Amino acid sequence: MQQVKILTEGDSSLLIVFGDEISPEINSRISAVVQLIRSQKIRGIIDLIPSYSALLINYNPQVILFDEIKARIESILSMDVKTEDTVKTVVEIPVLYGGDAGPDLQNIADHAGLTPEEVIEIHSSRDYLIYMLGFLPGFCYLGGLDPRIHTPRLANPRLRIREGSVGIGGNATGIYPMDSPGGWQLMGLTPVKTFDPNREVPILLQAGQYIRFIPIDQEEFDRIKALSEKGEYECVIHTEGGA
Repeated sequence: MQQVKILTEGDSSLLIVFGDEISPEINSRISAVVQLIRSQKIRGIIDLIPSYSALLINYNPQVILFDEIKARIESILSMDVKTEDTVKTVVEIPVLYGGDAGPDLQNIADHAGLTPEEVIEIHSSRDYLIYMLGFLPGFCYLGGLDPRIHTPRLANPRLRIREGSVGIGGNATGIYPMDSPGGWQLMGLTPVKTFDPNREVPILLQAGQYIRFIPIDQEEFDRIKALSEKGEYECVIHTEGGA
């Protein structure tokens, strides 16, 4: 593991850099440190924003000064952070694959030399680590897409992609949390609202969690969609590990 660096980011933020590569090991350590910081309940910390290999801490300098928060973070980093004790949280995201919901599924299959059914099986057969959120509110940068279904982005991006669209762009897969332009190949649609500004917690998913895509049919899609629109649908969540 590379040496951790603590840097200043403006007058009210601190950046912890854990390395310069994208890896589950580094991200797992970030998740463990986030859990430790939250458990300490440090006054003045406003937000913790993890990325691929760093953690941004926003704080209120009227409550805690930089030298004080830096010392607290250094103390936490010196602890024996056991990443194997980190709880793995897996959120199931139901997806209607193909048809109007996934207009590029055949393109993905053709590029991979597979059938659409094989692509769906591969895509829904593993858990995807949420490394970070960005681009759009609630947009997850996921790791772990099977190389067999890596697919180039569209040569001509769409002006509008539907909220909930699940797609592939190069070596990544993800969910569009709202209507947006985009160039990813669309393979399906989820009825789950991953971003809802009217919810108490607008963003459904968090960095450090995992997503598991669950294939569903049109009937199940319509049922979940109706519940989701009323704010009555809750995703199935699995937890694994932890001390």
